[in-house]
Amino acid sequence: MKTVLMVAEKPSLAQSIAKILSRGNMSSRKGLNGACSVHEYTGSFVGQSAHFKMTSVCGHVMTLDFIGKYNSWDKVDPAELFSKAPTEKKEANPKLTMVKFLQVEGRGCDCIVLWLDCDKEGENICFEVLDAVLPVMNKPRSTERTIYRAKFSSITDTDICNAMNHLGEPNRNEALSVDARQELDLRIGCAFTRFQTKYFQGKYGNLDSSLISFGPCQTPTLGFCVERHDKIQSFKPETYWVLQAKVNPEKESSLTLDWDRVRVFDREIAQMFLNITKMAKEAKVESVSKKEKVKQRPLALNTVEMLRVASAALGMGPQHAMQIAERLYTQGYISYPRTETTHYPENFDLKGCLRQQANNPYWAETVKALLSEGINRPRKGHDAGDHPPITPMRAATEAELGGDGWRLYEYITRHFIATVSADCKYLQTTISFSIGPERFTCIGKVVTSPGFTEIMPWHSIPLEESLPHCEKGDLFPIGEIKLLEKQTSPPDYLTEAELITLMEKHGIGTDASIPVHINNICQRNYVTVESGRRLKPTNLGIVLVHGYYKIDAELVLPTIRSAVEKQLNLIALGKANYHQVLEHTLDIFKRKFHYFVDSIAGMDELMEVSFSPLAATGKPLSRCGKCHRFMKYIQAKPSRLHCSHCDDTYSLPQNGTIKLYKELRCPLDDFELVLWSSGSRGKSYPLCPYCYNHPPFRDMKKGMGCNECTHPTCQHSLSMLGIGQCVECENGVLVLDSTSGPKWKMACNKCNVIVHFFENAHKVRVSPETCDLCDAALVDVDFNKAKSPLPGDETQHSGCIFCDPVFQDLVELKHAAMRHPMHRGGQGKRQGRGRGKGRRPGGRLNPKKPKDKMAALAAYFV
Repeated sequence: MKTVLMVAEKPSLAQSIAKILSRGNMSSRKGLNGACSVHEYTGSFVGQSAHFKMTSVCGHVMTLDFIGKYNSWDKVDPAELFSKAPTEKKEANPKLTMVKFLQVEGRGCDCIVLWLDCDKEGENICFEVLDAVLPVMNKPRSTERTIYRAKFSSITDTDICNAMNHLGEPNRNEALSVDARQELDLRIGCAFTRFQTKYFQGKYGNLDSSLISFGPCQTPTLGFCVERHDKIQSFKPETYWVLQAKVNPEKESSLTLDWDRVRVFDREIAQMFLNITKMAKEAKVESVSKKEKVKQRPLALNTVEMLRVASAALGMGPQHAMQIAERLYTQGYISYPRTETTHYPENFDLKGCLRQQANNPYWAETVKALLSEGINRPRKGHDAGDHPPITPMRAATEAELGGDGWRLYEYITRHFIATVSADCKYLQTTISFSIGPERFTCIGKVVTSPGFTEIMPWHSIPLEESLPHCEKGDLFPIGEIKLLEKQTSPPDYLTEAELITLMEKHGIGTDASIPVHINNICQRNYVTVESGRRLKPTNLGIVLVHGYYKIDAELVLPTIRSAVEKQLNLIALGKANYHQVLEHTLDIFKRKFHYFVDSIAGMDELMEVSFSPLAATGKPLSRCGKCHRFMKYIQAKPSRLHCSHCDDTYSLPQNGTIKLYKELRCPLDDFELVLWSSGSRGKSYPLCPYCYNHPPFRDMKKGMGCNECTHPTCQHSLSMLGIGQCVECENGVLVLDSTSGPKWKMACNKCNVIVHFFENAHKVRVSPETCDLCDAALVDVDFNKAKSPLPGDETQHSGCIFCDPVFQDLVELKHAAMRHPMHRGGQGKRQGRGRGKGRRPGGRLNPKKPKDKMAALAAYFV
C-alpha cells in the first residue's frame, strides 16, 4: 500500500481538508513540533489503495537572510549587501523545527500532494516543502510521478474533492518570482535602512523611531501620503460666488434651482448677474426631459475592493481585515480572500452559493425572491487567472462569528447577493428654467426598480422632493434670488481606502502585501491613523520623503517599483530570466544607493530643521566611565545614552524603563550601572552601558546585561547571582534579581520565565556552595521574626530552591509580563505545556539538572 503525504499551509486547513477527504473517518495525533497535527486515514489514490498522512506547515518554512558577518550592522559596509553579501535560506521559525518535522513525517512516503494556498507565495512554500521532504521519501521508479499539486479556492466538500480528482503540478516560475522579490527587498531594504538609520540616529535624539527603514514598496506608499499632505499645506483658499434661486410652484412649496454657470470668482461679475436676474419676476420653464437611468450592480468582490470597504465603511485597518478574512476562509465561511479577479467562471455554482443564504433572517426574503424569479448573470469583470472572486461558501450567524468577523462576513455576503441581483433603475427628470438671460436647472430622481440596492441600502438613490408637473413655457413665481459667498477647501488627508486605490493603480505591492506596507508605515511612526482612518504623515515621514525627492525622486515615486513588479510578473509567466531580472534591478539600486550616500547632506539639511541634535536631547542620568561627566538618557525610540563630551552613543534594551542603579560602577570600565525593568510583573536587571555595547569577554555578545556577564568576582554578574538552569528553555540561567525585595524573584536571562520566592524575606543571598543533588547554587534566606514562614519560628535557612523541602511551598513559577508584545521572546506562549503558572520547579519528579554556574563561566576560565 502506498503512503501519501499531504501538506497544507495552516494546521486548521489540514484538519478541515482531511475531514472532508476522509469523510470524518480519520485518526489525529500531534506532530513532534507541537504546533502541527497529523491526520491519518486510508483511501484510494490514482486507482490504488493508499494510506494518507495529512499535515501542514505554519506559513513559510524558510526565510532568506544574509550569512554570518553580513548580519552585523557594525562590521559590514551596507553597499556590500547589493552583490558581495551571500544569502542563505534559514528556517523561518527555528523553534518550530519545521524541516525536521516534515522529514520525520515524509520518511518512507511514496507520493506527496501539496495543498498550499493557490497563489504565488503558496507555490513558493510548495518548493520549500519539497526541498525538505524529497531527500527522505522513497525513490520512485524512472517514469513514476510522485509530486502533485491541488488547486482549490474554498474549503467546501465540492471544491476539495474536485481538487483531489484533478491534481496538477507546482509552478516553479511563480515560486521563482517570489524568491526574486524576497531577495530584492532584503538587499535593497537592508542597505538603505542600515545606512540611514545609523547616520541619522547618530546625529538626532528625537526622531522617535527605532528604525528609519526604507522599502521598495513601503517608501512609495509613504510618498502618496506625504504628497497629499503637501497639497494640503500649499493650498490657498479662493473665494467664489454662487447664484441661488428659489421658485414657488405652489403656495406652500419651494424649489431650489442650481445655476448653470455653477460659480464665478469675481465679486463684481457675480453682483452683475444678481442684478440682472432680480429684474425678472418669474422663472420660465425652457425644457423638461425625462430619462430612465441605471445604477449598475457591483462587480464581483476582489481583495482590494474588500480592503477598501473594510477601511472606509467598517473602520477596520487593512491588515486587521485581511487577518479576519483569512480566518473566515480557513473556517470554510468564504472562498480564498486573496484574488485580483472580479469575474466568475462560467461553471461557478452561483445558485448553490445563493441557496446557502436562504434562511438568514437579514436577507432571506431577497434570496428567496432571486431564486424563484431567476438570478442575473454577474457583470463581466477582470479575470486575472488566479482565484474566483471572494464569495460566501456557507451560512453563518452573528453568534457564530461575533464582532468584526460577522461584520466582514455580512458585507461579503451582501456584496455577493448584489452581484446576482438586478440593476437599480430610476427615472431622472431635468427641468431647465430661465430667469432673465440666466439659466438654472433642477433635477429629480424617482426609483422605478430598486434592484441590488435592497440588499446594499447604502447604495440606494437618496429620496428627494418630487418635482412639480410642468411643461415648456410654464411660469413660476420667484421666491428669492441671492448671492452665496463660499471658499474652495483643501483636500483631506488620504484615507486608507484611497491609499489602497492609489497603490493598486500604480502597481505598488500585491493584493496580499498592500496591507503589510500600510501597516509598516504606521509602525515605523511615519504616519498616524486619524479619525475616519485618515493617514496623517508625521514630521519624520515628511522629512524622509522630501529628502528622497531632493536626492533621487525615483526612490519615492511609484514608477520604478511598478516596473520591477512587471518584471517579477514576467518571471512568474516564464517570460523573463530570474537571474537577469535580479542582476539588472540590483545594479540600478546599487547605483542609486551610492548616489544617495554621496548626497545625504541634502536630506540632513531638512533633518536639522525638524529635529534636535543628540547633545541637546534627553536628561542627565549616569556618568560616563571615560570622562566621568553625566551622560544624557534619550527616551525617544530607540532609547539610548549619549555622552556629549566624548561624542559616544550607547544603545540600551528597549520597551522598558531605565533608571540609575544605586550609583554603582562597573569594575571593568568605571561606567555607572543602570537598571532596566519591564514593570513590576516583569523582569529587571542591571547593565553597564559600555559592556552592553562592547562585550568584555569572548563568550558574551552585544546586548547582554549583568545577568549574562561572566565576570568572576563582580557582585552583579552571573557568576555571583546565577542559581541554576532555567526550568523551561535550553540555554538560560535563573539569576537572582537583587533589586526585587521584599517580593523576591529570580528570572531567566534568556526567556521570560520568572520564579517568585521568599516573599517578605529580609535578605536573600546566593551562596558559593552548591546542591549535592542538582548542582544548583544554594540560597541563604533571612526572614523577619514576625513574618517568618519557616518551621519552628526560625528566621534563617540555607538550601536549594529545587530540592530543599523547606523551600517547596515558597517558590512559584510565572512568565514575565512584557511591556510590548514584540518583546515576548517566543516563550510566553508555552504556559499551557505542563509547567504552568504556580507550578513549583521543585515539584518535578525528574528535574532537569540545572547548569553549574561555574560551567556557565567555562569560556572565561578557558
